[in-house]
Amino acid sequence: MKWISFQVSGKKEYGILMEKGQIFSSEQLFGESRPPSLLAYIENPQPILTPEEPPRFQVEDVMIEIPITPPNNIMAVGKNYYEHVLEMGSENDVPEKMMIFTKSRNALLPHAGRIELHQSITKQLDYEGELAVVVGKKIKNATLDEADQAIFGFTILNDITARDLQKQHKQFFIGKSLDTSAPIGPVILQKNQPMADLSFSIQTFVNGECRQNGTTDQLIIPITQIVAELSQGHTLLPGDIIATGTPKGVGKGMVPPQFLKEGDQIEINISDIGTLKNTVVRSTERKEEK
Repeated sequence: MKWISFQVSGKKEYGILMEKGQIFSSEQLFGESRPPSLLAYIENPQPILTPEEPPRFQVEDVMIEIPITPPNNIMAVGKNYYEHVLEMGSENDVPEKMMIFTKSRNALLPHAGRIELHQSITKQLDYEGELAVVVGKKIKNATLDEADQAIFGFTILNDITARDLQKQHKQFFIGKSLDTSAPIGPVILQKNQPMADLSFSIQTFVNGECRQNGTTDQLIIPITQIVAELSQGHTLLPGDIIATGTPKGVGKGMVPPQFLKEGDQIEINISDIGTLKNTVVRSTERKEEK
């Protein structure tokens, strides 16, 4: 199932997106006892009803929103595809242990939202198409099997990065957390089988040109291990979002580097989930006070 959060006629809603773009509303799925949000449903799952009427909405008639706002900052794994490590450096840069950083949840941006160029503070804005995991259960010190069972589903995340700020500050948080630097969505695909049976292809297009083309089979650290390691001594909560790494093909890795510019159209396609689309726009500059 594909869960979607959206707004229609000024009202926030969520539901299940069907293959032909039809949406069953939360009221149709749960009746009067419906959880108030998708995050509330993930935190406290309830039985889903069989709707007695046709889907209530069409996806083209609604405004897609961020699927959920996680309870914590977004967790992300760096250097988790071997070829990406090479394009950014050398074999000496392959991490011996999982490399983790966070992005501010204030950076979240929905499907079709506008990515700010932040031209006054960075000249090296870059894209990173990634599969993101959505945690469905509260876990701590989880085994691999418990981590597998704790995954609610998957979505697409564009780990927008200001490369110059990332290098300048050493720690990644600022370079990864500018406003609008975490486009996410458009849906959450609910997990329905063990991770061992799942594989996703990831493609990123910039202005129609395919820049990234990889699969989660290429991950250095597999998804269940990522979740399990993050839970060691650290409680993961329902709704936590974990970005799992990006394949080769980022702008900084090209010769010469090709960073994002005004008007660029970015599309990230992940098999079984869909396509996350966003456009880059110039930031509105603050006028100097006289």
